Amino acid sequence: MGAHQFEAIAEHWPTACAEIDQYIRDLYAVERLVPGRFPGDATAQALRHELRQDRSRALIAQIKSWALAQIGLPRSEFGKAVRYMLERWTGLTRFLDDARIPLDNNAAERALRGPVVGRKNHYGSKSLRGTQVAALFYTVCETAKLAGVDPHAYLLQATTAALHQSGTITLPDALLSTTSV
Repeated sequence: MGAHQFEAIAEHWPTACAEIDQYIRDLYAVERLVPGRFPGDATAQALRHELRQDRSRALIAQIKSWALAQIGLPRSEFGKAVRYMLERWTGLTRFLDDARIPLDNNAAERALRGPVVGRKNHYGSKSLRGTQVAALFYTVCETAKLAGVDPHAYLLQATTAALHQSGTITLPDALLSTTSV
């Protein structure tokens, strides 16, 4: 919820930044009450939705009240951070109404890190086909991770199956039952 905006300026506005930091910590504490991996099954999502309505919604109201009560010079870093948060309020609070929406986008940013590093590593690639194959492997590996499947085990089993089958290769259920990451 924009915590990084306030962390960078906490040295100059310690009290106000400590307040917003605590509110954000409280939001994450509510999220941790739901067991298992995100987004979880229907039961976990129902619990998350209930907790968000009972606890997170009140915290969000406190955060908005805090933001509206802040007095900072509009061009100061603190004023910019508060304004940035308020201008994106609808998007920042969308998670309250849908239990499938995570509190932050850290998982998406982590998933993009591999392909970005790979892209930088492949700038010197000698062929278009080589970069396309690399993109394919990045996609398969990241998709496996999102499905809770160990990418190495998946690729090993898929390659072994491909070598011993003729015709079209499909994704047998046995490949999806490997050990989770």
